[in-house]
Amino acid sequence: MTRKAAIIGGGVIGGGWAARFLLNGWDVGVFDPDPEAERKIAAVLANARLALPALSDVPMPAEGKLTFHGTIGEAVDGAEYVQESVSERIELKHKVYAQLQQANPGVLIGSSTSGFKASDLQKGSPAPENIIVAHPFNPVYLLPLSEVSGSPKNTPATVEKTVQIMKDIGMFPLVIRHEIDAFIGNRFLEAVWREALWMLKDGIATTEEIDDAIRMGFGLRWGQMGLFETYRIAGGEAGMRHFMAQFGPALKWPWTKLMDVPEFNDELVDLVASQSDAQSGMYGIRELERIRDQNLVGFLRSLKERNWGAGKVLREHDERRRAAFHAGTLDGTPLKMAEMQVLPGWIDYNGHMTESRYLFCASEVCDAFLRLIGADMDYVAGGHSYYTAETHIRHLDEAKLGERITGTLQVVKADEKRIHTFITLAVGDRPVATVEQMMLHVDMKAGKACPAAPEVLARLSPIATAHAGLALPEGTGRAVGQKKG
Repeated sequence: MTRKAAIIGGGVIGGGWAARFLLNGWDVGVFDPDPEAERKIAAVLANARLALPALSDVPMPAEGKLTFHGTIGEAVDGAEYVQESVSERIELKHKVYAQLQQANPGVLIGSSTSGFKASDLQKGSPAPENIIVAHPFNPVYLLPLSEVSGSPKNTPATVEKTVQIMKDIGMFPLVIRHEIDAFIGNRFLEAVWREALWMLKDGIATTEEIDDAIRMGFGLRWGQMGLFETYRIAGGEAGMRHFMAQFGPALKWPWTKLMDVPEFNDELVDLVASQSDAQSGMYGIRELERIRDQNLVGFLRSLKERNWGAGKVLREHDERRRAAFHAGTLDGTPLKMAEMQVLPGWIDYNGHMTESRYLFCASEVCDAFLRLIGADMDYVAGGHSYYTAETHIRHLDEAKLGERITGTLQVVKADEKRIHTFITLAVGDRPVATVEQMMLHVDMKAGKACPAAPEVLARLSPIATAHAGLALPEGTGRAVGQKKG
């Protein structure tokens, strides 16, 4: 049964939540009195459809159904979870919660608040245990962090339910140990923001120079290792204790103005706005969002390849969805093993997907199949693997930037030492390439073919049997240059 989430407030954050839930297969009901809400969420969703699937190496679930409603009660009807993303006005949030809990008693409500504690949000509620903080970072559909913060009135079961929902949509729920205003992430951001405003006001640096210091330096380190792991490395072989001994005294130096705030006046606003316009005004907001998303996809995929940081979250989400997706796939049809999106780095000088990427896509399909039958990295670590002995690729059509490629695999023939597969890469119903492969099972230490392990054959054999009754795909066994017909 399709799950449903309600989104209350459809701005940048609410729209990002809607996209995150929708693209993970949830139905979403939205309430926002803004007459532009549908247009704004459509723009966010368009960006999300380009970006989020590019992080996945498992076919995305069917997109959920998006509906807009005239009342909070209609939006929350049938929802198992609500994400509130209205303006940061506590009285408005209280009003929204009262309507939500009247319309759907017992529904779990997560707030996107940037700073209010759960105990503040819960005041006056007849069921405070069902209101909790789930604070994301923009863009919500790409960045995995969700700061989950409850109060003593939230039961462990409520916290765990919130954590599980966040995991179900591919997020990293970080449970805050004790209630604190602005949680963890925003407190860091506020400190950096204050220092940046002082350097700007004092004429030390421009908005662009401050941004360059971050994105050309420590920002790249933070994205993969955070603060303490970065400084641990800075301590060299002696580690963190050496770092603290070396740089600890500097904490007393009067470097920063973190406890002071420059006067917030029109002069400061004009200074920041004018420099920001000069720095980035040549780009529209939606264009900047797409540039940001493409860069984030590149960073996140790099981390995913190394199973590190946020990339580890992506891998784990893939594994959970892979298990669900491949359950019950023995229906006598080719296996749908992967979905991929043509990224900017995949395009050649003709504007089409470059030749090497067709083989890359086929490898993704093949790797997914090997994982399915148990010949995964743990199996390789045990000294056995399938080696590709022969490959024949046919380029049938063009794949272009942004298009989604679906990879299916048919087992033509298999025995205890060999697997003969036929992979089809298609954009919609249009095949763009086929890749025929012969793989040999190898004892890596001995350097020669050998029978696969019984547990692998036990998974492979039912698939081979199911595919034995299928017609051979067109092009099977075709030689290079052979004419059609």
